[in-house]
Amino acid sequence: MAATKDYVGTGRRKSSVARVRIKEGSGKIQVNGRQLDHFFTEEKDRNAVTGPLVLTDLANRVDVTITVNGGGITGQAGAASQGVARALKTMFGPAPTTADEPETESSGIAKKLRDSGYLTRDSRMKERKKYGRKGARKSFQFSKR
Repeated sequence: MAATKDYVGTGRRKSSVARVRIKEGSGKIQVNGRQLDHFFTEEKDRNAVTGPLVLTDLANRVDVTITVNGGGITGQAGAASQGVARALKTMFGPAPTTADEPETESSGIAKKLRDSGYLTRDSRMKERKKYGRKGARKSFQFSKR
């Protein structure tokens, strides 16, 4: 029997980057070598990571390995969510190209993920500090005299 193929996806959120590998399996999710519930302690972060899997009914059919770095916990969860969605999209391949071919499960999965917002990058980043200022926008108190 041949080794199962890995499907890769990259997700980004704020300053976090997640590299995701998906393969056929029993539903194990590892984040930086730890179990999902040991790495993401809050329920909302765990739901963000498993959201694309639950939406496509693949939660117990694939093993997910995630490597995240940068940013905070919630940013890493958002990056992992996008990475999982992108990996699922590559796993089921591109949509059918010919017009006479009926819509298959694969194109339906990509459309489901897109419509639910899992494939969309949240582009909000922290604004950089400017010179002559206290922060990005805040300034020192102005004195006329």
